[in-house]
Amino acid sequence: SCSALCFDNWKLVSHSQLLNWNFSIGSVLRSESVRCWSNIPFITVPLSRAHGKSFAHRSELKHAKRIVVKLGSAVVTRGDECGLALGRLASIVEQVSMLQNQGREMMIVTSGAVAFGKQRLRHEILLSQSVRQALHSGQSQLKDMAIPVLEARACAAAGQSGLMALYEAMFTQYSICAAQILVTNLDFHDEQKRRNLNGTLHELLRMNIVPIINTNDAVVPPPEPNSDLQGVNVISVKDNDSLAARLAVEMKTDLLIVLSDVEGLFDSPPGSDDAKLIDIFYPGDQQSVTFGTKSRVGMGGMEAKVKAALWALQGGTSVVIANGTHPKISGHVITDIVEGKKVGTFFSEVKPAGPTVEQQAEMARAGGRTLAALQPEQRAEIIYRLADLLTDQREEILLANKKDLEEAENKGRLALPLLKRLSLSTSKLNSLAIGLRQIAASSQDSVGRVIRRTRIAKDLDLEQVTVPIGVLLVIFESRPDCLPQVSALAIASGNGLLLKGGKEASHSNQILHHLTQEALSIHGVRDAVQLVNTREEVEDLCRLDKLIDLIIPRGSSQLVRNIQKAAKGIPVMGHSEGICHVYVDTDASVEKVTRITRDSKCEYPAACNALETLLIHRDLLRTPLFDQIIDMLRVEQVKIHAGPKFASYLTFSPSEVKSLRTEYGDLECCIEVVDSVQEAVEHIHKYGSSHTDVIITENEKTAEFFLQHVDSACVFWNASTRFSDGYRFGLGAEVGISTSRIHARGPVGIEGLLTTKWLLRGNNHVVSDFSEHGTMKYLHESLPLPQRNAN
Repeated sequence: SCSALCFDNWKLVSHSQLLNWNFSIGSVLRSESVRCWSNIPFITVPLSRAHGKSFAHRSELKHAKRIVVKLGSAVVTRGDECGLALGRLASIVEQVSMLQNQGREMMIVTSGAVAFGKQRLRHEILLSQSVRQALHSGQSQLKDMAIPVLEARACAAAGQSGLMALYEAMFTQYSICAAQILVTNLDFHDEQKRRNLNGTLHELLRMNIVPIINTNDAVVPPPEPNSDLQGVNVISVKDNDSLAARLAVEMKTDLLIVLSDVEGLFDSPPGSDDAKLIDIFYPGDQQSVTFGTKSRVGMGGMEAKVKAALWALQGGTSVVIANGTHPKISGHVITDIVEGKKVGTFFSEVKPAGPTVEQQAEMARAGGRTLAALQPEQRAEIIYRLADLLTDQREEILLANKKDLEEAENKGRLALPLLKRLSLSTSKLNSLAIGLRQIAASSQDSVGRVIRRTRIAKDLDLEQVTVPIGVLLVIFESRPDCLPQVSALAIASGNGLLLKGGKEASHSNQILHHLTQEALSIHGVRDAVQLVNTREEVEDLCRLDKLIDLIIPRGSSQLVRNIQKAAKGIPVMGHSEGICHVYVDTDASVEKVTRITRDSKCEYPAACNALETLLIHRDLLRTPLFDQIIDMLRVEQVKIHAGPKFASYLTFSPSEVKSLRTEYGDLECCIEVVDSVQEAVEHIHKYGSSHTDVIITENEKTAEFFLQHVDSACVFWNASTRFSDGYRFGLGAEVGISTSRIHARGPVGIEGLLTTKWLLRGNNHVVSDFSEHGTMKYLHESLPLPQRNAN
């Protein structure tokens, strides 16, 4: 006979044991550690924790080792309640297999036997009809043939074996064995049966087998009276919700995932007006919830799920209730929950001290609307006050920043360019204050400014006026000076603001946000600017499409790309890369070339507006000008990468560039050769990021060609790329530089944070008056705009 030999702490299992467990070929048994190889990627996850207390935060769920997944009837069955939703079931099996092969211990509590049995019994009844009756009844009558009401216990008896066979076939695809366990309430109340069940489950988990548990609906007795959810040691197993909860506590499970046909727990029945999904539910919150009816199939409703979840939570098991039927998320809902993503309703015993991020977004919207309703002078007064606080509270700000710098250096998690961004100084704070005062001075007529007036008809005038966008989410890393800049721009434009800063700047961000709210308090709009301090993941924030109107990322190109990918339904303003070019023309001045190139590359190489590729006209090779450029870069210790065309001209070239689309963010740059200004433009369009591009030349005609044909947000002639900045443009500050072609482009100041609305003032006007036989005529006359504030 064959045997499976396992090394170290792996077990020697006989062939007969394999047969007894119906173990799938290709799977590997385990004892304490997990090594299961299949077509699911193997991932090592730290999965040890002492059971007895549930996880406090979603981010801790990734440490869950033992997990129960409860599949509600609405998840497993089809919409017609007759048969199984095979696609959903296959997806769930794939996710459970993936987690099992990561070293977790997975258990499934499943419904579906009744639905599967109903399908089989209906089929048998139809086949039992006589052929003669079917022939004489006619096709239309055959369709309407009455099917007798099928008793649920009979359906369960007919469907249980088929349901398990289906699970076995699906898990076999991932080299995982599944085992069926049918239970009733008596199995938990009889001490001997309870110990037997516990021992069986533990042995199955030890053998790397996924137990699939269901109530034995073919023989299940009615629930015992007055025994439902009376304490940690007693729970009536009257449906699969209570079964899953009882099982989770009995097996000391880390996490119970309850999948149903709703997104989670709402504060009122889903579909009703103002129903809101509850992200985190705490014991004692039941009073604030109104329960609706149960799902279309199944024994329990949401109230039963909540009771079972709270009972499990009391027993030390974390619980998440989520939607397992939505086609867009069901394919990854289980793995998303285990990764700590904001899916469904998370039950927690630890209530945070502050508001949730959803509450903060609502506070920011309400505060923003109040802010927009203030007089322009009042908004400016808030910004002037913030500018004063930056200089008055300089010592406290720098002390907090010093803590951030010391922690970052001790942990060694930040590169030198990021440490420079994290650092604040007296000169930086003074520059910030000057920039804020510029914003205050330029914001007098930003909100409510009339930009178009049209007389539609007699006594019917139309205006287009500027208004705030709404609620802005600004995500930034390692740049605490970003907080007061963005806050001032949001205040000036009347927008509510959510700020999410990096952990590395937490002390600096806290004091700067405190000072911002102190300034806002002078006109009672303290809540308009909120700093997110919860353990909210960026990806979760990007899903708040009903609360956030615009996302503005400030940070690395990787951060921007991740946010652009994660944002579903929320526009993102920004740029993922800053691949800026300087083209040196044949008519360039030697002095201007060296000064502009040095400033563009070396003044602040980590900035997004720093030079990354230097384009040189072919005729300049082996000239004194070219030699001076190379000498200057060497003196500044800039590492040079040769473009393919440049390398072909050299016998011994620098390291050839790996990609012409590289943003170095350091003292490195690429040099490439072009034959003309036209080729320079084509190179920029092919390899650039539409950020900032420069030409150095004394030929005005060539310069104008470059300015008109380069399709980037900022195009300069004989000026450093580093001028691409809101402060240097006179905007006071910027929320970022946008390379988008819709709305704002380039450095984004106040104007980029405004949109418009239309105001129509009439006098009993109706459209029918303007029909062919009506009495009114359209005029569409342009009217003069009101005089702008001279200040």
